Amino acid sequence: MATHTQGPEVKATRREWLGLAVLGFPSMLGMIDISVLFLALPNLTADLDASASQQLWIGDIYGFLSAGFLVTMGTLGDRIGRRKLLVIGATAFGLVSAVAAFATTPEMLIVCRALLGIAGATLIPSTLALITQMFKNPKEMGIAIAVWASALTLGVALGPVVGGVLLQWFWWGSVFLIGPPVMLLVVATARVLLPEFKDPNAGRLDLFSVALSLLAILPVIYAFKELAAHGWTAIAVVTLVGGLLFGTLFVQRQRKLADPLLDVRLFKIKAVSGALVLALLIGAVQGGAGFFLAQFLQVVEGRSPLSSGLWILVPTFALLIGIGMSQGIAQKVRPAYVVAGGAVIAAIGMTVLSQLTVAAGLAMLIVGFSIVFFGVSPVGPVVSQLVVPAAPPEKAGSASSLQTTSGDLGVAVGIATMGSIGAAVYSREMVVPPEIAGTPAGDAAAETADGALFVAQSLPGAVGDALVAAARTAFTTELNTVAAVCGVVFLGLAVLSVATLRGVPPMAGQGGGHGHGAPADTVEDTPAPDTEKVQPV
Repeated sequence: MATHTQGPEVKATRREWLGLAVLGFPSMLGMIDISVLFLALPNLTADLDASASQQLWIGDIYGFLSAGFLVTMGTLGDRIGRRKLLVIGATAFGLVSAVAAFATTPEMLIVCRALLGIAGATLIPSTLALITQMFKNPKEMGIAIAVWASALTLGVALGPVVGGVLLQWFWWGSVFLIGPPVMLLVVATARVLLPEFKDPNAGRLDLFSVALSLLAILPVIYAFKELAAHGWTAIAVVTLVGGLLFGTLFVQRQRKLADPLLDVRLFKIKAVSGALVLALLIGAVQGGAGFFLAQFLQVVEGRSPLSSGLWILVPTFALLIGIGMSQGIAQKVRPAYVVAGGAVIAAIGMTVLSQLTVAAGLAMLIVGFSIVFFGVSPVGPVVSQLVVPAAPPEKAGSASSLQTTSGDLGVAVGIATMGSIGAAVYSREMVVPPEIAGTPAGDAAAETADGALFVAQSLPGAVGDALVAAARTAFTTELNTVAAVCGVVFLGLAVLSVATLRGVPPMAGQGGGHGHGAPADTVEDTPAPDTEKVQPV
């Protein structure tokens, strides 16, 4: 593969910065759509008469298909053009959102959510790949990626808040109507503000590789969600093993294809593989711990979903502040030490949370999570500046989808792992009042804090109050334990970041290579792939 040289570092014009603003909206909306239905589920369930199984599919299928199609869409954008794919995806997202708002049956809404997930998979890889090509100056690209990462973060945090605000005055379908105007803005301005980039020598899309990627990613994510909900069930083990087997077949095929769906040689670049591992593991720790934030606010503090969502904005703002600060530091300090320093700060926050008590409550919870979120803030932007620019420019979409998939998988792993640890602690610590011990109600209360609060509503005053107090104490101990585990893991990640990224220079000192911030050990240093020239199906 020929080396891609870099021309003079040209400062971005007003067109690029306006284009960045436009790219931030679909990125944010893609994240909002993952969680915006959390608060709307009770209303739409009553309106559409959705069964418990249908509720699960309505809530989960967007995230499943979005994660499953990320690799495919990233590579498709490299082939047909990233701006073109973004416009196609934005158009589909806007149209399907309008249809979903007026769905009349659960099946209709499930299909709409599935199509939204596929359309949503076009957004993040396209936007990040375009950003890395629009901004040639390393410092400006760092700022642009920080803005993009902030948009994603706000999307995650604003989902429940937006849903809660809309549901105060409108019907459940209104949560989908924020999509069409945002996507209309993207489609209307894309040709004027966004350049087009694609691989001029791209081959045909290998449909068999697409199928293998879905068969690898979807079962693994489903397995970890199953583990989080029900533990090590037979279906969780079978789907996990099946996904890993298909993943192995996928990698083997990519090594032989003349035009692979995913260039697996990127993993041979130490900085890239290290960054992806860090993104996965930090995503796992952050996602696993973040799961308990909303739970504590509702279970222990007794706050409404909307109130909980508003309080979650406080740590989110700490994350945004950290993203902005870390980008200036990363220009002068090696990424290894930026990430390691953040991991140590996050470990301090976890230590605070490990001492949380029911009496300490809200203040200590928000302070602890704000420290954690501030600590993990450098990871997303730093990883983006390592992974995507390390790839040849024509493979930027594929590289950006790889990074996003790593983060999504990490969150799924984290929720499952930390959820399993927490569930074991809760079951051990929960003291069920003797009046209901050994009954079905007592068993439900001993399984989860949510179950205990539900059971308490039907019990006499003194017994119900005792059950609620016991559940809150057990859940707090559950959070303490998970936080202590996460704190140790964060310290390990600090060591890992130094070990894997210490050779990467500060962002301001990166240049040449494949992109604008490529690490020194680029693809040219790796051996050529197995060139059997297997033709795509």
